[in-house]
Amino acid sequence: MHNGKALKTEQTEKTIEDSFYDLSPDLIIDAVESQGYLCDLRILALNSYENRVYQVGIEDSLPLIAKFYRPKRWTDEQILEEHQFSQQLRDNDIPVIPAIRDEQGNSLYHSQDYRFALFERKGGRAPELSDHEHLYQLGRYIGRIHATGASSAYQHRPSINTEAFLTEPYEYLLKAEFIPDYLMPAYTSLMQDLIQHVLDAYHKIEFTNIRLHGDCHVGNILWTDHGDNKGPEFLDFDDSRMGPAVQDIWMLLSGTEDEQRLQLQEILEGYEEFYAFNKAEIGLIESLRTMRLVHYAAWIAKRWQDPAFPMAFPWFGEQRYWEQHILELREQLANLQHKPLDMQFNR
Repeated sequence: MHNGKALKTEQTEKTIEDSFYDLSPDLIIDAVESQGYLCDLRILALNSYENRVYQVGIEDSLPLIAKFYRPKRWTDEQILEEHQFSQQLRDNDIPVIPAIRDEQGNSLYHSQDYRFALFERKGGRAPELSDHEHLYQLGRYIGRIHATGASSAYQHRPSINTEAFLTEPYEYLLKAEFIPDYLMPAYTSLMQDLIQHVLDAYHKIEFTNIRLHGDCHVGNILWTDHGDNKGPEFLDFDDSRMGPAVQDIWMLLSGTEDEQRLQLQEILEGYEEFYAFNKAEIGLIESLRTMRLVHYAAWIAKRWQDPAFPMAFPWFGEQRYWEQHILELREQLANLQHKPLDMQFNR
């Protein structure tokens, strides 16, 4: 039996989470204006699902980006640690976009039970990963990010590890009733093999956890070709965690093995100007890729009650998605059994 206080707390949390799915324009404007800005009533929802992110027009000034944090995902301490890391990078002249701080130094604000932060709006395009100069410059800046990231550790944010990104997501998917029954035997057998290979790789390879961007793909990097800020600018450290340095590199690699080797060579040439890279970590790339595939599927399943997710991922409940997912995982098993890229990597 619930006591009255516990029931009230549950109802309040449910109300906050449900209303987060459809934040009203009035709430967004009131939140931004609570920080001393005057909105011009133009609001553009941006492509974000985990949080809610909007471009908000400001009278006689450039628009701002307002980011409303999903309830119960991160604690205040975890959000502030990420803000502090981003600001530390910016203070070191590394091109990132930290949360805007008020005169008291606050970067996390509250409005009607919601937590939000404000950011400068920046323009640009995705970097060209076929351009060796782009790869070299990305490597230089990621090396600088990691040199700063290694200077101290997160105290509140978790790490990228096999439990949080592989075994727990797998166990959740087994119970979530998305996988068709006829595919379940193949899926469970395959996942048991994948988990064993990933655990073996993590056991064999020694690495140091450092503060990372955590989600360093082209969608979180802006490239500009003009002005003083020519080059990359790194966005959205929301997934920043402790983990191996290669986590911020492998998502920039694509194509054939030879193509990935050349891409890696260009990235590391720039990277090692600022931070020493442990080449043994390259042996974790396929493990990290496998973990991301499984974690991504579980993430969608966990968020399915959010109306934005069925609209954005309508294929998730279809048989062919799970057939394709199992095919990708089989390819990953083959990749895990193949000699890692660093075994053939010469500079």
